[in-house]
Amino acid sequence: MVVTHKKLSSSSVEEISNQQIDILNAVDDAFGGVIVEMKEPMNSNVFDTLLRVSISCWREQGKKGIWLKLPIELANLVEAAVKQGFWYHHAEPTYLMLAYWIPETAHTLPANASHTVGIGAFIMNKKREILVVQENNGRFKGLGLWKLPTGTVDVGEDIVEAAIREVKEETGIKVEFMELLAVRQSHNVSFGKSDLFFVFMLRPLSFDIQKQDSEIAAATWMPFEEYAAQSYMQKNEHFNYIAKICAAKIDNDYTGFCALPATAVSSRRRKSCLYFNNHGGVVVPNTI
Repeated sequence: MVVTHKKLSSSSVEEISNQQIDILNAVDDAFGGVIVEMKEPMNSNVFDTLLRVSISCWREQGKKGIWLKLPIELANLVEAAVKQGFWYHHAEPTYLMLAYWIPETAHTLPANASHTVGIGAFIMNKKREILVVQENNGRFKGLGLWKLPTGTVDVGEDIVEAAIREVKEETGIKVEFMELLAVRQSHNVSFGKSDLFFVFMLRPLSFDIQKQDSEIAAATWMPFEEYAAQSYMQKNEHFNYIAKICAAKIDNDYTGFCALPATAVSSRRRKSCLYFNNHGGVVVPNTI
């Protein structure tokens, strides 16, 4: 539901003080707070007055948190909100979300998103060669390191779809999902956020490489043993363990997680995937 402030007959504080002052329109959230979504231009002094009155009214009503969504076009209202105690919660390309806690207790508002999500793709052909790349950018640029294709997950994108997309973009190879092999969590990565990195085994559906020139310096099919023997792979614990997991999978000594499509009530009944070890079809028959 989109909400806006009530229209005023004047944009001056003097005139608004001579008439009944309305409060900002808001909708209740599910946790005893309110959500204000500004849509129309407003004088910052008028907004300051309306916000003060609104906070006082919501305090009397026993409200808790206040979410204030300001589109980028209304950046002139940020200073007034901050001076009244609002803080930045998160920002997107088109808006800024600020938050305020009314009770005189420690706030219980959820923090901004804490993790970024990345993927790595383990892809092997019938010659026991795996698809590897060298990067044009980032911390591995110029090191001569051959690594698995990697990338980040877009907002609203399933992690498997992201893996398939990144491989196609970087190397031109079409793939399909086989298993989730491993998950790595690390901290203080991008802008102080934590990171979740999912390693997938994907089956190649094509084999002719057409690399992405802007991000990829080189791409090739390489014998797995040559990939795993690289000095960096031996010295870096995470890379070394991932290589060992992939080796165990090649030798059929390891079983990863399959993906079971399911309906998630918490995400408005959108389709999602449950990843789990279904070895031998014990939980879900392999015929499904």
